[in-house]
Formats: sequence, C-alpha cells, structure tokens
Amino acid sequence: MCPSAAARAPRLVRGIIAAMDQLRAMRVFAAVIEAGSFNGAATVLRLSPAAVTRHIAELEDHLDARLINRTTRRLALTDIGEAYLEKARQILMQVDEAEALASSAGREPRGVVRVLAPPAFAVHQIAKHLPRFHACFPKVSLELTVPGAVQAVDESQNVTILMVDDSALQGEFVARRLARSEGILCAAPEYLLRREVPGHPRELGSHVALLPAGAARPRELTFRRSAGREPTEIFRVVPQPSALHTHHVDSHYAAALAGLGIAGLPSFVVEEALLEGALVRLLPEWTVFTVMLYAAMPTRRHIPVRTRAFVDFLIETFGGEDRDPWLLSAGCETQVAEAPALAPASTPALQNL
Repeated sequence: MCPSAAARAPRLVRGIIAAMDQLRAMRVFAAVIEAGSFNGAATVLRLSPAAVTRHIAELEDHLDARLINRTTRRLALTDIGEAYLEKARQILMQVDEAEALASSAGREPRGVVRVLAPPAFAVHQIAKHLPRFHACFPKVSLELTVPGAVQAVDESQNVTILMVDDSALQGEFVARRLARSEGILCAAPEYLLRREVPGHPRELGSHVALLPAGAARPRELTFRRSAGREPTEIFRVVPQPSALHTHHVDSHYAAALAGLGIAGLPSFVVEEALLEGALVRLLPEWTVFTVMLYAAMPTRRHIPVRTRAFVDFLIETFGGEDRDPWLLSAGCETQVAEAPALAPASTPALQNL
C-alpha cells in the first residue's frame, strides 16, 4: 500500500533538512582548509570552535571516511579529503551562483560600480552618457578610475574598458563588445586654410603631424585602403617632426582644434567636433588604425546586478556590434568590418588613449 501524502511529507522535510545540513558541513569543511585551522574557520564563519569540530565530525561520519588528518601542529587532507574538497567547492560555487541569480531577480540595482577606463573614453563617452544612466538607475553610482593607459583587466574593478586589436583580446575574464572605433585623420578648418588639403597619404609629408610622445624623429605611418572588392592598398609615409609630443590624447585633440596640425584620433574623441565642423576629416577612404572596445569583468561569477545594469547600458548605448557608431553618428564613411585592424606604427598611441 502506497503511503499517503501526509505520511510522505515528514520524510521530505527530513530529506531537505539533511541536504541543507550537508551543504553547511561542506562549507565548514572548505573554510577549515582555506583558513588552515579549525579556529580560523570558526572566526570566518562566526561559529564556535566546538561547532566547527562537530560539523567536520558529522560530515566524516556521514561519508564514513576521514577527510582530515589532525595533529597538534597542522592539518593535512587525506587522499579522499582532497578529492572531496574539489567536488565540494564546485557544488558550493554552483549553489552560490544560483542564490545570487535568484536574489538579484527583480531587485533594483543600487550601490557603487567601480570602473577603470582610458582617460579619453571616460571624458568623451562615459561622462556624457552618465545623466541618462543615472536617470535609469538613480541608486547606482560610478567610481571612475582613469589612471592612463589600460593594459589589462583589473581584478579590483567591476568593469574595465579595454581598447585592443581584436586578435589581442586574451586572458581569463569576461568581455562584452561595445563597438569598433576607427582612427581618423583630422584638422581644423583654420589649419587647412593655410595648407593644401591632402588628397593622398603621400602628401602628408609636407604637413605638421601630431604624434605620440617618444616620436622625436619622424617615423613611418602605415595607411590602408580597401575599395569594394579591389585588393587592399598599403602606403607608408614619413611625416614631418611633430610639433607636439605627448601620450595625452586630449592634448592632441585640443592642439588639432587650435589649428596646430593634422592629428590621428579615435572616432569616439572627434565625433562632436566633426558634427560641429570644428574638425574636418581627411583621407576618409584610408584607414590608419582600428580598435575594438570591450567592457571586461574579472569573472562571470557573482556579478552584482548593478554591474550587469551598467554593462548592459554601455552595450545599448554603443550598439555592441563590429561597427563604428561615432562615425555613423557624424555622417561619415566607415570602413567595412573586415578591414585590417591595426597599423603597427600606431600601436603606442592606442595603448594610451
């Protein structure tokens, strides 16, 4: 005769309680190993040393196996203990992820999102979109760090904005694509009134170029052109010595606006200047460099809902596709997505955007 639902209920409850007790014992076991002692685990878990000892003893009784060899000076995992610890950590990680997912569902994002970004992107893009982000998520604030060159994902930050050649994206992290940005040549109308507008890269040799720091002597710049199905054309030119040497992109931008010379700048920096006519794009059919922008996070585990909200906002704002939204916004031609990525001679400047 099958037991009734009322008879089955107590057994179900007992089973759930037993499973929760086992998870708790797993967590205590993992904490003991991480802390290196029972007392250390007790401090971390806010339990008494006796409670920690009891959890480990009950776990070993349940498994009918010794997990830890105890001496007066140290703890040592048994072979079974090492294997069990690995599996227990995997289970605990999955439980934590499930709980984080469930607890974040429907929760209003709040708190601080720590963001590391290259200065030029922070100034010209992140800052100007913050009012809309704040309107959507009024209880979220940004702690924005802009130290200079961003070479890699910073594990102390929730989000790192990376600008790299697509093939150079490597590492143990999660990256969401934001957009592609083309490097364009541009100059102020005032400067072009004094000089002949170049129609080909070969004509740049007589112009004032704004180059990165360390380029005290002229160096070769590589240009690439792709016209439909025609083969890509490559042209190299040695510009005049730069009138300004700096890795600070906004200094080049300001100098170009003032009419000092021709600068090669990312599209996300010059978007508004192009729209306003403060800068004129030169040689639009030629590509100097292209970078991909990513919002990178150190891990996909335990991502706070506020961090997800910020990354999703960036993707919505910039498109999340392999195209240049800033040139499209300015009504400019944009190279096809398959165009060559990065001219080696331009790499130092890109690393310091």
